[in-house]
Amino acid sequence: MKNQIKELRKAKKISQQELADYCKVTRQTVNAIENEKYDPSLQLAFDLARNLNTTVDTLFISEK
Repeated sequence: MKNQIKELRKAKKISQQELADYCKVTRQTVNAIENEKYDPSLQLAFDLARNLNTTVDTLFISEK
C-alpha cells in the first residue's frame, strides 16, 4: 500500500527506530511498511498516523 510515512517521518526529523519505538514495533517493520512490502494492521496504521500527527487517510494512499 502506498504511503507517506517516510516523508512525514523525515519532516519530523525522527528515525525509523524512534517511530518504531513509539509504535511498539521493530525498525524492520517500519522499514517494510515504508517500502510497501508490508501492510500494517489497522491498529498500527492508527498508531503511525497519531505519532506522525496526521490521519490514516492522509498517511496511506488508496490504489483504486
